[in-house]
Amino acid sequence: MAELSRRGLLTGGVAAGVVALARPAAAQAAAETVVPFHGPRQAGIATEPQAHAVFVAFDLREDTDKDALARMMRLLTDDARRLTQGRPALADTEPELASPAARLTVTFGFGPGLYARIKAPSPVKVLPKFSVDKLDKKWTGGDLLVQICADDPLTVAHALRMIVKDARSFATVRWTQRGFRRAAGTQSAGQTQRNVMGQMDGTGNPKPGTPEFDLAVWRPDGTTQLVVRRIKAELETWDAADVVAKEFTIGRKLSTGAPLTGTKETDAPDFAAKGAHGFPVISEYAHIRRAHVGDPSLRILRRVYNYDEGVTSQGHADSGLIFASYQADIERQFTPIQKQLAEADLLNEWITPIGSAVFAIPKGCDEKGWIGQEVLS
Repeated sequence: MAELSRRGLLTGGVAAGVVALARPAAAQAAAETVVPFHGPRQAGIATEPQAHAVFVAFDLREDTDKDALARMMRLLTDDARRLTQGRPALADTEPELASPAARLTVTFGFGPGLYARIKAPSPVKVLPKFSVDKLDKKWTGGDLLVQICADDPLTVAHALRMIVKDARSFATVRWTQRGFRRAAGTQSAGQTQRNVMGQMDGTGNPKPGTPEFDLAVWRPDGTTQLVVRRIKAELETWDAADVVAKEFTIGRKLSTGAPLTGTKETDAPDFAAKGAHGFPVISEYAHIRRAHVGDPSLRILRRVYNYDEGVTSQGHADSGLIFASYQADIERQFTPIQKQLAEADLLNEWITPIGSAVFAIPKGCDEKGWIGQEVLS
């Protein structure tokens, strides 16, 4: 056995120490970062996705009319305005938990039922039934959505408590879905993350701050539309597939995320390329081909989180994705893509949509306004 040198141990220890110090520094920077709340568009959409998220949907109480809705949204907007800046909400019983803000964002969405309650036409409607759907009511629908994201799970939990507490007089909780991504500081900002199935998720996303992003995500009035789908992953059978089968299914190399016709993750897939035997390198039924959209205006923003509810007594994982898709027009952008996927996506063998909901996302507000003011006032 080769003898370890004192110099090697020392230099190795220094290198490890640098890495160990760098990660806490990055995490500390994320914890201290505050995302502005006010603006023409709500935060939590173009924002670089945070490490932790909770999506909570509410059903309105029978006596909650338009005036009551306005009161509720004034109250919830004030909570979000304070909490996102690292300040406690009014009557916050645990004010110490409001700081650090940890890049907290609170984003509100209105479902079709809310518009029906105020007797107004809804910008969104329930998605059509897709052949792959096995929807469970406990993960489906909702009149009001609140998306809470931050780089610290305690910050998320505290914001959720405050929002639910102040919404209680007006609405009841329909469902709550918690999700996670890589911890803050474990990889560079903007780097595509992997989901629980090991795939790069979001490679083809439009980039915030570009005309393509604005065209795909925002409507002229600063609003957008959200689809939330809970997608169960069949990890035991996925684990049984070899790398070749997985890459054939996705159309990308698992190691790098590059398309089977390329070398880098960002390489454009060559759907015309043929292999030695004359068959397409990227199968006609591969996930990236079925999900491909050429027109930038028809793309969607995938702001996806993983979920993991542990394992059953038989050792089977209850894991998957909280698939949050933002786009300017659900019917024009999301629905055609989902139809293509439902018809012939090889990945359908291993994933099942078990929850679905749609929401219109109101525009942002200034220091004197509140979210939903243009709809409810």
